[in-house]
Amino acid sequence: MAVYTKVSAEEIGQFLTRFDVGTLVSAKGIAEGVENSNYLLETSQGKYILTLYEKRVDSADLPFFIALLDHLAAHGCLVPPMIADREGEKIQQLCGRSACLITFLSGVSLSHPTITQAEAMGQALGGMHSALADFKPERRNILDHDGWRALAKQCGPAQLDNIAPGLAVAIAQELDHLDKHWPHELPRSAIHADLFPDNVLMLGDRVTGLIDFYFSCTDIRAYDLAVTHAAWCFSEDGSDFHQPISQALIDGYESAFTLSDAERKALPLLARGAALRFLLTRAYDWINTPAGALVTRKDPRAFLHRLQFYQTHPDTFTI
Repeated sequence: MAVYTKVSAEEIGQFLTRFDVGTLVSAKGIAEGVENSNYLLETSQGKYILTLYEKRVDSADLPFFIALLDHLAAHGCLVPPMIADREGEKIQQLCGRSACLITFLSGVSLSHPTITQAEAMGQALGGMHSALADFKPERRNILDHDGWRALAKQCGPAQLDNIAPGLAVAIAQELDHLDKHWPHELPRSAIHADLFPDNVLMLGDRVTGLIDFYFSCTDIRAYDLAVTHAAWCFSEDGSDFHQPISQALIDGYESAFTLSDAERKALPLLARGAALRFLLTRAYDWINTPAGALVTRKDPRAFLHRLQFYQTHPDTFTI
């Protein structure tokens, strides 16, 4: 279970007295997610999510996340706003961690999305980007090119090559290629940057929630579509590309927000960057997660396979 900070029912019950959400009935740790500690709470008035922020989430970034979610909710997007306490505060402290109480959204996350579900996801992402056109706050993407190079250095050549022979050189060459060709001139906005199927809630073929915005930042807007494409359009191990899922995702996106010619042309390169980003973060976690940790390590080679596919199939996004 990906719960780093254990919180007792008594502590949660006391925490809830700050809010007008009723009294605690039950609390259960949520296994999904690797960044924060999450609990599903049931109270006398309904269901809520309690999140305690760990690892890569800097508490100084929480005001950006709160503003982003409030903005999207106000524009009709299906996101879970954070709940203010009786004093109007949304950022709390619990067990030595920054914490927030979050609106519960119905739905389940996917493991094997269908074509129809992929189209619905694309439409939801396009709708989110449309809603963010007038969103002003900014947050730097800490997992940009500089962040990728820092991760590669922290992993080290020997450790990378233990994951896959020749991986260190392959990553170095890809970093140089992306630095040289990255399309910095493309439109920028706030983006989610982590829309894997387990960060999307669905009921049947309908999207009911986009969640876990803790990598959200200001970056190239089309990069968000590239990240989602890398997350949705392959088998779990990255060895099989699903063209119908790819087409449905992009069609759904363009039904809500039209890609420019420059954005479409840049998608193959942006997808390579997305694959490299998750290859490196997974490699770092693979190397640095101790044996016996509560978090299950994810195989970095799944995104090495995606990267290799994008490198050898630049026509992936051609209609």
